[in-house]
Amino acid sequence: MRENIGRVIVGHADTAELLLTGLIAGGHVLLEDVPGTGKTVLAKSLARSLACDFSRIQFTPDLLPSDITGSSVYSMQTGEFSFHPGPVFTHILLADEINRATPRTQAALLECMEERQVTEGGVTHPLERPFMVLATQNPVEIQGTFPLPEAQLDRFLMRLTPGYPDTEEALMILNRFIREEPLDTLAPVASREDILAAQDTFRETRVSEPVRAYIVALCEKTRTLENVSLGVSPRGMLALLRAGQALACVRGRSFVTPDDVQALAEPVLAHRIIVRSLFGAADAAKAVVRDVVAAVPVPTETIDP
Repeated sequence: MRENIGRVIVGHADTAELLLTGLIAGGHVLLEDVPGTGKTVLAKSLARSLACDFSRIQFTPDLLPSDITGSSVYSMQTGEFSFHPGPVFTHILLADEINRATPRTQAALLECMEERQVTEGGVTHPLERPFMVLATQNPVEIQGTFPLPEAQLDRFLMRLTPGYPDTEEALMILNRFIREEPLDTLAPVASREDILAAQDTFRETRVSEPVRAYIVALCEKTRTLENVSLGVSPRGMLALLRAGQALACVRGRSFVTPDDVQALAEPVLAHRIIVRSLFGAADAAKAVVRDVVAAVPVPTETIDP
């Protein structure tokens, strides 16, 4: 899947690896960057690499919760209400420009992302596995947007920032897209059963006691800093653990190392931190995580033969 995504996306190898990590861990990913950096194309490349259902929702201010989850429709023939599923009933859901929808519409995804179900009219409708939300948003433009609240951000396993390509990568993009659209010819390389098998077994990845203590120390450190008003919660700590297990699998290992934890610290923890007097400042939160990683001693262990 990583190689297949690379047929379309130039660079961003780390971002693609983290996307696969989120998929295996059963989490959701928020892609946050300025327009035109390939967020939507990256999400579509992941979706097309899977033989699974895919839906895309363009979030706008007039979007209603029922436009996402579905609604009950009255039938004149039967005299009964029947539920018509919305686009959220899929395997991979692309929520494009999620911060353009109103808070009420954004909240329609809370139950879907956490409980993997939709409740409508007192009836609960489960979502089929795998279910992953890939959301995009522009962090620069403020007018006409509604920032995601902390409860919504906490539902995302990771927040990723693809960034601009360097000069060599920019030339490769021009050469690759000059004659064709690689996304149109991208074929699936993994089935739904493959992903379900990975999601059912990744938790068997070994996490040693020192590495678990390292995860706890990193999260607790974020709660002791004077410039942080909201540190990482236990849910964030568990997210770092699960992401570490999934990343080790993606990298072909049966155990988690401190390097895995450090690679995931910023994308998993930064969006769960609020810096004092800088609400919503993503760069400041990332700097806090980098400082925490630098301050907490890295564990070492000896593997018995």
